[in-house]
Amino acid sequence: MFSLNGRFRATAIAGLIAAGALAAPAHAHEAGDVLFRVGVTQVRPSSDNGTVLDGSVKLDVNNNVRPSFTLGYMVTRNIGIELLGAWPFEHDVSGSGLGKIGSSKQLPPTLSLQWHILPDSMIQPYIGVGINYTHFFDTKAEGPLKGSDLKLGDSWGVAAQLGADFKINERWFMNADIRYIDIRSKVKLDGQHIGTARIDPWVATLGVGYRF
Repeated sequence: MFSLNGRFRATAIAGLIAAGALAAPAHAHEAGDVLFRVGVTQVRPSSDNGTVLDGSVKLDVNNNVRPSFTLGYMVTRNIGIELLGAWPFEHDVSGSGLGKIGSSKQLPPTLSLQWHILPDSMIQPYIGVGINYTHFFDTKAEGPLKGSDLKLGDSWGVAAQLGADFKINERWFMNADIRYIDIRSKVKLDGQHIGTARIDPWVATLGVGYRF
């Protein structure tokens, strides 16, 4: 059995390793650097996705995972600008009491202004705020709505971000970040506005990056 002393020693060793990593010399992102990241992103909509038909039908939008990328530019050692792109996400849409009523694809390009908090650390955290434009396309009515014309309108909204780069060497680094994006789409059925889908997802990404 793993004793209390053993746990303490393991915790202490882990703490020393982390402290050593933070104290080790790092290759900072410098002004003028271009940062390219590729990874895997999950879009996880909020639990309340809005209603249609005068509130009689509650919507539920499922999660989806797709490859993604970001392209960033360091204005200074602390300030960066980043554009998020991805392979189109696809979501099933269900209605309470109706089951699956449709599906849609979406592209969510997001432009963010970032503050890199510890540019000289091996672990370089950052926060960001920006604007998101989500384009919905290839929307299809299914189940009880099959044969109808279902549309989801495009959305503009704010986005907030928290992430970190984990330096591997002078050029390569690992990356993890999470965003909250305000995405709301007007729902039309056969040309008539029937409600609003509130997607408002948490968007989590794990990836690897290269500094040019």
